[in-house]
Amino acid sequence: MYWAEFLTVALIHLLAVASPGPDFAIVVRESVAYGRRAGIFTALGVGSGIFVHVAYSLLGIGLIVSQSIVLFNALKWAAAAYLLYIGIRALRAKASAPAGAEPGAGASGRTARAAFVTGFVTNGLNPKATLFFLSLFTVVIDPHTPLIVQAGYGIYLAAATALWFCLVSLLFSQARVRAGFARLGHWFDRLTGAVLVGLGVKLAFSEMR
Repeated sequence: MYWAEFLTVALIHLLAVASPGPDFAIVVRESVAYGRRAGIFTALGVGSGIFVHVAYSLLGIGLIVSQSIVLFNALKWAAAAYLLYIGIRALRAKASAPAGAEPGAGASGRTARAAFVTGFVTNGLNPKATLFFLSLFTVVIDPHTPLIVQAGYGIYLAAATALWFCLVSLLFSQARVRAGFARLGHWFDRLTGAVLVGLGVKLAFSEMR
């Protein structure tokens, strides 16, 4: 009965999650710098962050945030500050040690919890995701759709997001790929840091639509 609606949600989400953004940048950096284990836990953190957006969308809190410039700006500035923080840290990082032959080499410098929290916070604080999920749950999904079905959509969105970024992590944590980035030394960190800082600045000056 709800297959058409679900397929629409899945397609829109696929287009959104495949677009490069803070989540993609942070998963790539964690995977290259610390290895497959850290990258996967970062991806799981990003996927878990989806539950935050789903929860307030189902509760209607997202609508309140979208209608309040003060609340939206508070969320926006918190997210921008976090991106600037991790971006500046990346810009100041020294050249990392070359990646070893094993995909997980270097992962000892990053705990699973730290990687997970990084992914979770990056996604959970993203105000663009707030507006995306708000529009998804108010425009695309029929308000008369049972909450249990909408919650099922949310579980799918979180799982699909985690799976997508796990695949990204598997790609960028391969020994050959990591070795290629390692040859760039600190320039890769600087490039990633510049991207994150740029995203943070762009977010800080974005306006609610």
